[in-house]
Amino acid sequence: MTLLRTPHADGTARGIPDATVARLPLYLRALNALTEQGVGTCSSNDLAESAGVNPAKLRKDLSHLGSYGTRGVGYDVEYLRYQIAREIGQTQDWDVVIVGVGNLGSALSAYQGFSTRGIRVAALVDSDPQRIGTTISGITVSSLDDLAAVVRERAISIGIIATPGEAAQHVADHLVAAGITSILNFAPALVQVPDGVDVRKVDLSIELQILAYHEQRKAGAQTRGTA
Repeated sequence: MTLLRTPHADGTARGIPDATVARLPLYLRALNALTEQGVGTCSSNDLAESAGVNPAKLRKDLSHLGSYGTRGVGYDVEYLRYQIAREIGQTQDWDVVIVGVGNLGSALSAYQGFSTRGIRVAALVDSDPQRIGTTISGITVSSLDDLAAVVRERAISIGIIATPGEAAQHVADHLVAAGITSILNFAPALVQVPDGVDVRKVDLSIELQILAYHEQRKAGAQTRGTA
């Protein structure tokens, strides 16, 4: 298990397991909802239920961040919300570049949910001459050959791959060479990157296949139940 190293107030490093980091956005989303409802404090049980995890796991996850709860009172929603947002970099805006502006890339560029989470699509890049120079979601599409200049001018550190699978490694190589250190890969292919570059993969077809597996099991159970 790898650990995310984040600083304590005294500047020393703190290790947070990857599994915990993956759940922090769930807690933040739940806290945002509680804030919108006007809730000032909440128990670990209430927060865990809102986030869809068990209370023991939530308490253990939050223990990696520090001690923010008060026995008998619970958590101050706004304070915990800020602490988690700070921990996962949501107290500042992050510019990203999307490489590949086909159907998926275009849809991602128009997704309004990014802006509410501190993510801003700052640049669009493609290698198709027919797309280069066009405007999508108010952004002019740049050439892949200009990626390094685009990343440098906008101080971008996060890239999104939204290309066909066969182009994914080529694009990943360009992103790394341009100085990108975090990549979200939507392409149906694994990419190899050097140490120091983080990659998260989102494969929609695999997720649908997993759901199909569960549907098949449910259908089988119903058949056995009526036999």
